[in-house]
Amino acid sequence: MIGVSTYLESGARWGVWELEAALLPVGYPRLVQRAGGLAAMLPPDDPRHAAAAVARLDGLVIAGGPDVEPVRYGAEREPRTGPPAPERDAWELALIEAALMAGLPLLGICRGMQLLNVALGGTLLQHIDGHAEVVGVFGGHEVKPVPGSLYAGVVPEETFVPTYHHQAVDRLGEGLVPSAYAADGTVEAVELPSADWVLGVQWHPEMGEDVRVMGALVEAASGG
Repeated sequence: MIGVSTYLESGARWGVWELEAALLPVGYPRLVQRAGGLAAMLPPDDPRHAAAAVARLDGLVIAGGPDVEPVRYGAEREPRTGPPAPERDAWELALIEAALMAGLPLLGICRGMQLLNVALGGTLLQHIDGHAEVVGVFGGHEVKPVPGSLYAGVVPEETFVPTYHHQAVDRLGEGLVPSAYAADGTVEAVELPSADWVLGVQWHPEMGEDVRVMGALVEAASGG
């Protein structure tokens, strides 16, 4: 059972309805399913319930989404930083903390990787160019694994990945190490060697065909 955090949107439309909704692009649960796992959505909740939620899971995915609020890493908001999502920040930071304490396999995707870095005391660059060329359209570029890393053990070769982000890791959080880079030097994956299985990727594997990263999470979650 792989829990996946969700968006919380004030107005989403489907059928005849336009209502507040907890939602998730279908690529996330489909990727979990293709990798052999069962997907469970984790909408924002009271952070005090995070440990109880994690206790019912075998693995956790922190999904992509809006920019992390800069106050979370001690920075002033810059003009190109997006609007805050305080409910998601609080809930997902609590989920990450609970997962790390419980030794639960954890995968952060895009925002999820950035939030993992922030949870461990790291900081973010609030804007970089070249990784989100067209608003609302996924792009792509090559990422190169760091030899000997957890990520390199899953994907040993340089690969072309789907990407859409305008922020990136700046100072690494405590214990985190880079495990992949883009050609421009942007950190594209991080991992926590002191944990059994903790990985963050800056790209969006749910938008591609390669299931190896999610497959490795599911394998770790199943005790493999």
